[in-house]
Amino acid sequence: MLHLVILGALLVVSVVHAKFYPTYPNIKTCVGLPVQYSCENTTVVTDSCCNVVRGGLVLQAQYWDTYTDLESHGQLLPKGSWSIHGLLPVNCDGTFGQYCDLNRQYDPKPSPSTLPNGTVITPYKGRSVRKYIQEFGRSDLLRYMDAFWINQGAPNDELWAREFSKHGTCTSTFDVACYEPGYREHQEVVNFFETVVKVFQMYPTYDMLAAAGVLPSNTTTYTRAQIANVLYSQTGADPWLGCSDANGSVLEEIWYFHHVLGTEQYGHFKTLDSITPSTCAETGIWYYERTPKSEKAVSH
Repeated sequence: MLHLVILGALLVVSVVHAKFYPTYPNIKTCVGLPVQYSCENTTVVTDSCCNVVRGGLVLQAQYWDTYTDLESHGQLLPKGSWSIHGLLPVNCDGTFGQYCDLNRQYDPKPSPSTLPNGTVITPYKGRSVRKYIQEFGRSDLLRYMDAFWINQGAPNDELWAREFSKHGTCTSTFDVACYEPGYREHQEVVNFFETVVKVFQMYPTYDMLAAAGVLPSNTTTYTRAQIANVLYSQTGADPWLGCSDANGSVLEEIWYFHHVLGTEQYGHFKTLDSITPSTCAETGIWYYERTPKSEKAVSH
């Protein structure tokens, strides 16, 4: 009995001392500034931490994979849900950057490995970004990411590292300067992951399609209009539909386009029509069922 009491006391102590560090940026200087959407400003933006200046056209990207190739390691897709690709920043003029801050390069397998200007991206060989999340006391975030942000053919944390290094560093409101004073190393990395999850939750793609009778099937194909019209009816905009194979007949990705009012972390996302032509055929699109052993039940 005494042993149980001591064990209980130790558990209480461990819970009390579990440290939770805030990840939010400093937006005090944003109060009182003009409120405007990215890429729509009529006045010069004076603080790139308060508005998304670099990467102001923001794409929320989702995957429909049917397997992970790491099922034997317990890496499974979320049943009844698409999975997260990430938040992709495009500049207001249609150009885009990649790996914009090599001092914050955490990708062990950079893609591309060399930028258009000839800069070689050195593979990261340090600790996993999973550790950064744990150090901020965000076990809840980590559980969600392992349930919905799933890689194919490699561990999940490699995909997370790539998305921050390749895309997060190209969005102005995730610059380290936006977290001063009192910046804690990797604070913006964890904050980026939180933001990716938040925006993903705005678009329950699987449920929207299923509610209109568009369900994964190995026997029935759909037209591009069937899929697009369902999503338009719930979002008010046409997302980009991405299909694979030479005929554009296998649905595998969706991008929702936005301008953002305020910071990407906490601002308002205004849904826009895609500016990129779909790679899907007009008819005969397969929205395949997943391999049964490749998915698991998850809590939404």
